[in-house]
Amino acid sequence: MTARREFLLAAGALLGATSIRGVQAQTSGKVYRVGILSMGRNTPDIDAFRERLGQLGFVEGRNIRIETRSANRQVDRLPALAAELVRLDVDVIVTITTPAAQAAKAATTTIPVVMAGSASPVALGLVASMARPGGNVTGVTNSPGPGFVAKQLQLLKEAAPKVSRIAIVMTSFPVERSALEEMQAAGPALGVTPLSVIVDDPTQRDVTASLMQSHPDALYVFPNSINNAHAKAISSFAAMHQLPTMYGEREAVEAGGLMSYSVNWLELRRHAAVYVDKILKGTKPADLPVEDPTQFELVINLKTAKAIGLTIPKDLLLRADEVIQ
Repeated sequence: MTARREFLLAAGALLGATSIRGVQAQTSGKVYRVGILSMGRNTPDIDAFRERLGQLGFVEGRNIRIETRSANRQVDRLPALAAELVRLDVDVIVTITTPAAQAAKAATTTIPVVMAGSASPVALGLVASMARPGGNVTGVTNSPGPGFVAKQLQLLKEAAPKVSRIAIVMTSFPVERSALEEMQAAGPALGVTPLSVIVDDPTQRDVTASLMQSHPDALYVFPNSINNAHAKAISSFAAMHQLPTMYGEREAVEAGGLMSYSVNWLELRRHAAVYVDKILKGTKPADLPVEDPTQFELVINLKTAKAIGLTIPKDLLLRADEVIQ
C-alpha cells in the first residue's frame, strides 16, 4: 500500500468518525420546540419555513419539534392560541400575519417572537425600532414601504387603462386603512378612484352585495385571511362582471385572478427561519434588527385577461416575473 493511499484511507476514516459524532451529537442533543402561530392554515408558507430550517440543520424528529396553531381566520382565537404556545414553553414563537404577531407579543415578554411577515411593527408597538427591536420580538416585515400600494394601482391601470372605479376589498385594520389613504392620495394622478369595501367577518354573507354597491370596474384585494375566506365570492364576482383584479399574493392569480404585485411571501417565511436559527444559537431578539422585504414579484394571468377581453401591453408582460398561460 502506497503512503498516499494510507493517508487517504486514514483521512476518510477520520471524516467518517467525525460525521458520525456530528449526527450523534445532533440526535442526543436538545430537541428545540418552535411554535407557529397563524391566522390561516398557510401550508405552503409553513412548508417553506420548514425547508429553510432543514437547510440550517434543524430537522423534525431529530433536533426540533414544530407546534402549529391556526386561528382558522378567526382573529379572536389568536390570544388563546398564543397563550397555549406559551404554556408549552416553546423556545421560539414564529408568527404569520400581523394579528398573530400582536397576539404573541401580548402573551409573552420572555419567549422570543419571530415575525415571518408583519406590517408596520414600529407603528404598532411590536418593536421599539427597526435597528434595535429592544424586546423579545424581531423578524421580517411585509411592509415594502411608501408608494407600494400606489405602484400596484399603477400596474393595474397599465394593464387596464379604461378602469376608473377600483373597489378596494379590505378589513378595517389600521394598516389597511393607512394603505387606503395612500391609494386615495395617489388616485387623481393615476386617473382612478379607490372605493373601500370593508369585509371584517370571515362568515359575512353579503360580500357580493357590498361589491355591487361600489359599482366598480376593477378590484384591488388586500392579502389577508378574511379576504382569503371570501376568495370564491370575490373571484366569482370579478369573473361575472369581467373585472380586472389586482391581488397582493400570487396564489390568487394562480387561482384565476388577473395579476398580483407583491412581496415574495414564501421568501419572507424562509427568511424567518434564519432568525430562528440565530436565536436558538444564543442571539437575543433585541440584538437582531428587523428587516424589510427585498424580493417582489409581478405575476399576470393571460388566460384570465383573454376571458375578460383584455389585451395586456407587451411591455408590461416583459416586466412580469411570471406570465401564466
